[in-house]
Amino acid sequence: MSSQRCLRRLAAARPLLQASSRTAASRLSSPRIGTASRSYTAVSRATASGLLAQASRRPGHFTTQHLALVSSSRSYADKVVKVPQMAESITEGTLKQWSKQVGDYVEQDEEIATIETDKIDVSVNAPEAGTIKEFLVNEEDTVTVGQDLVKLELGGAPSGGGKEEAKQEAKEPADEQQKTSSQPEGGQEKEAKQPEEKSQPPPEESKPQAPQQQQPQQDSKPAPPPSKPPQQKGSKDPEPKKESAPGSRDERRVKMNRMRLRIAERLKQSQNTAASLTTFNEVDMSSIMEFRKLYKDEILKKTGVKLGFMSAFSRACVLAMKEVQAVNASIEGPNGGDTIVYRDYVDISVAVATEKGLVTPVVRNAESLDLVGIEKAIADLGKKARDNKLTIEDMAGGTFTISNGGVFGSLMGTPIINLPQTAVLGLHAIKDKPVAINGKVEIRPMMYLALTYDHRLLDGREAVTFLVKVKEFIEDPRRMLLG
Repeated sequence: MSSQRCLRRLAAARPLLQASSRTAASRLSSPRIGTASRSYTAVSRATASGLLAQASRRPGHFTTQHLALVSSSRSYADKVVKVPQMAESITEGTLKQWSKQVGDYVEQDEEIATIETDKIDVSVNAPEAGTIKEFLVNEEDTVTVGQDLVKLELGGAPSGGGKEEAKQEAKEPADEQQKTSSQPEGGQEKEAKQPEEKSQPPPEESKPQAPQQQQPQQDSKPAPPPSKPPQQKGSKDPEPKKESAPGSRDERRVKMNRMRLRIAERLKQSQNTAASLTTFNEVDMSSIMEFRKLYKDEILKKTGVKLGFMSAFSRACVLAMKEVQAVNASIEGPNGGDTIVYRDYVDISVAVATEKGLVTPVVRNAESLDLVGIEKAIADLGKKARDNKLTIEDMAGGTFTISNGGVFGSLMGTPIINLPQTAVLGLHAIKDKPVAINGKVEIRPMMYLALTYDHRLLDGREAVTFLVKVKEFIEDPRRMLLG
């Protein structure tokens, strides 16, 4: 059979081959046969490569059945990665960045991209090992759950080791021929000797290199002076900061990220919905500071937990809620709410400042935890927040919030209620102040406490009673044993 007849048969059979390959690919995408599909992919690709090589040598034996095998093996090797499920309340996000480039090889479960939502950042991982073939969306595009994201060619690493090995091979001759100012001469001589020993060049080539090593000054005269070490491919010089001239009136406009927009929306919603009112009190921190000083080293040695003040205030709030249960309640229902929900459990939201904005991970069932347990839970959540590893489950819910602005030096402030909660406690900086104690003036470490509450549910009497109870527990921690 001539080559022209073979090509005509290929064109006639192409629609049928495409239909059959799509059907087979959809069947092989089932999780129950995922392992079998990967094995078949590797075998079919190898077989197809052999057929193509054979067809180039013997065109007359290139039949329609051979063409079908080549076409189907190629279709099985491609997989489209979609936007994963993020949470029940999240349906879209912004593709913040690609972690890989087209042509890069990725292992199974290796991160490909990051999607930014209004609550957390979601990682998109490779479902199987393969090579990135095509990006179907661009950075900063809005993507929805289930949308096609990237096309992946399944299989092992490409021949030659992929882009990374190619980059390293491209760098090696440059490193051997050029001397950088950051590298000592001894290290350069060692690097020059290693390739000579491996490749074993003929004596004619090694002779001119000897005087180069023995007389570096003579060779360096015609060569230009070394300026900067060669940079790796893809690296970028840090852009110098533009210093504003005196009297400059430049302006910059930066688009708000999704989390910042969501925070702004929630805070404004709280101001428009709740009848917010703030009450203040002042607490003497002497006793709790002495308590922490006595036991922090012992607790750290036994449990590995650093004892702080957040656990003491959390425990004090839990005990004070037993007397004023409305602080842990919320309002639900249409038209602003017509039902009060009282809870037997306490989930404390802890405000944590991150680079992208304020997040409030939740300590679950704080009423059943002791001081060490609460402190450990807060420390774990804080670390996850700073490492950008919080999940939706970590921030869902919450019945009461504690915000510690004192770590930034705040002397006093009025925190905003985190709806649908009813109250939020604000902690502030500890300052030495003169205080009247039993008719005498003493210098004591004092802290202002601020309780912002929803006046629709809490009256002034209940709010002040709650805050005074917290003050009493902190000023005499032994009271917590009786609570």
